[in-house]
Amino acid sequence: MKTDIYTAAGKKKGSIELPENIFGVAWNDSLMHQVVTSMQDNARKPVAHVKDRGEVRGGGRKPWRQKGTGRARHGSSRSPIWVGGGITHGPRKEKQFSRSIPGKMRAKALFMALSKKLADGEVVFVDSFGCDKPKTSVAQKALVAIGKAGFEKLNTKKKNAALVALAEPTEATKKSFRNLGHVDTTDVRALNPVAVLSHTYLVIENPEAAVAMIAQRAPQKK
Repeated sequence: MKTDIYTAAGKKKGSIELPENIFGVAWNDSLMHQVVTSMQDNARKPVAHVKDRGEVRGGGRKPWRQKGTGRARHGSSRSPIWVGGGITHGPRKEKQFSRSIPGKMRAKALFMALSKKLADGEVVFVDSFGCDKPKTSVAQKALVAIGKAGFEKLNTKKKNAALVALAEPTEATKKSFRNLGHVDTTDVRALNPVAVLSHTYLVIENPEAAVAMIAQRAPQKK
């Protein structure tokens, strides 16, 4: 399985042999759904929180005496049945949504996402962007050139157009892409199916080193 490698000028420089066990994995809907939803749950931060009767301010004094008034007995005006009282059965920030994901499932889901992107022609291998110092114009020029090489949406899509995966991330490269609102950057070691599938294109710099890093995540045969 071979694919082309491009330069930052959008020219073909050569090709790279891709392993079948990473870029030729069959799609599995149920496995991908389980991994993606689990990752989204793990990233979820509980914010919604209601106060129960013990957390609402006030209500320390008994509203009226226990007997002799003809009214129902009450111990606090912060009871849930009172206006301004505590809330019962509401969302609490202590709730945990996290779920564990087995390493083999996580790896296979990533390989399925990479395989689908490659089959759809949405993976671009670039030898180097040549960002010696932080300069947005250099990153923009490279994306425009690569887009003209057959990846038109790279320059027409205004949001989540590409995820740039860096095998050897540098501050200069990261800062060069930081001001481009339609592009995100990540380390190759941090690639995950949610990030890959959330962007139209996956642009991988230094493909030889990147593929070697991804291959290390494959389950080892005993």
